[in-house]
Amino acid sequence: MTVTISRRKQRKAHFTAPSHVRRIIMSAPLAKELRSKHNVKSVPIRKDDEVKIKRGSMKGREGKVTCVYRKKWVIHVDKITREKANQATVQIPIHPSNVEIVKLSIDNDRKALLARKDASKAGAK
Repeated sequence: MTVTISRRKQRKAHFTAPSHVRRIIMSAPLAKELRSKHNVKSVPIRKDDEVKIKRGSMKGREGKVTCVYRKKWVIHVDKITREKANQATVQIPIHPSNVEIVKLSIDNDRKALLARKDASKAGAK
């Protein structure tokens, strides 16, 4: 990716970013306990992580991530729904920057990612 200071080019790069780049952009900060435990500030959000909403009308509510919708830059959290006029319930889309991860869904890939980020942070000090 090229480096530019042009607002126009930055916005174009952001909104036309491919899925593998969107994954990195759609990162969420970790809760204080997780941050001190893993020595990592934020990680890309994924399905089955448990999050707490920090901004917006649903502030303070917690739930499990049911869907990471990269195309629309949002996540869906279970129990965070609203009722439409026809009584159908729909998920409320939330931007990942407005949530905090309180419990990580950990598998081997996630472990490797956390170890790699921790090692790079330790090497920089």
